[in-house]
Amino acid sequence: MRTAFVAFFACVILGGQAFAEDFYAGKQITIVAGTESGGGYDLYARNMARHLGRFLPGNPTAIVQNMPGAGGIRAANYVYNAAPRDGLTIAQIHNGNPFAPFYGMEQAQFDPTRFIWLGSPTQEVSVFILWHTVPVTTIAEAKKRELIIGAAGSATGGAFYSRILASVFGLKIKTVAGYKGLAESLLAMERGENEGYASTFWSTLQSTRGEWLRDKKIRLMLRYSGEMGPGLEGVPLAEDLAENEDDRFVLQIAAAPFKLGRPFAAPPGVPQDRAKILEKAVYQAVRDPDYRADCARQMLECETPSTGEEIAAIIKATYAAPERVRKRVVDIYQAER
Repeated sequence: MRTAFVAFFACVILGGQAFAEDFYAGKQITIVAGTESGGGYDLYARNMARHLGRFLPGNPTAIVQNMPGAGGIRAANYVYNAAPRDGLTIAQIHNGNPFAPFYGMEQAQFDPTRFIWLGSPTQEVSVFILWHTVPVTTIAEAKKRELIIGAAGSATGGAFYSRILASVFGLKIKTVAGYKGLAESLLAMERGENEGYASTFWSTLQSTRGEWLRDKKIRLMLRYSGEMGPGLEGVPLAEDLAENEDDRFVLQIAAAPFKLGRPFAAPPGVPQDRAKILEKAVYQAVRDPDYRADCARQMLECETPSTGEEIAAIIKATYAAPERVRKRVVDIYQAER
């Protein structure tokens, strides 16, 4: 009897797994991207669409469906609330979106802890930069004078990280807002209209301002995330400079989106066996040499992948922050919005 039961359940389990694998044969995966065609998230989504099918049983095809709106929130809402839960629809989620509910954004109609996180091809390294003529070389020295920092607007990321720097390190920052975007703000820095930018991607500087790095036109004051890789030697991690545990918490929360990179997720409710297949396929894809070569041709950073489990852990830790810390970060975020 015992042998018969074991054989029966083995058949059920193995049969279910085989059914899940057979499910993808001849099907099409839709990758929802919350941006217009041609944007950074769109490029990452299309790169995944070119390779994902090779790592799924049955080698299904994949297409990208662009769904811009509200900085990616529209797409996240759709995938969470309305997308089919059959394992054929996944999303490229903007890395700030999982924290929208944390900051009280009412238009974010989802619980980020219930998404099925599949992985990411990269983790972003973001840095605080100053123009080389500014007479400071360390955060300690930066506390002794006012810094004029550029931003696209008071409600943008550049301004938010300026307020983070002021709150945690006591920097005296005058924000010059109104630039159309990062490129215009950096050009204004070169012209002497401002002295720096509070948070910009290291990959962006490498691809668009390589001559600045080569000629040491900017100083990298700190990095919010990432390892001390080539070109970042000696650049301190922000949380390592924190003077107390609450400041360290604030910096970890502020850096959480960068650590997610360009994450992929499936909606809650996808059958567990298919979710596991999707997560394994994304894991294999972002570590595949052909995938990474494709990234390199498009100047996409794909060298620091993370798993779905790692992404879920970062999100969980952020939402588990002490209430006093959460309130402080939210107050900083909402200060001039």
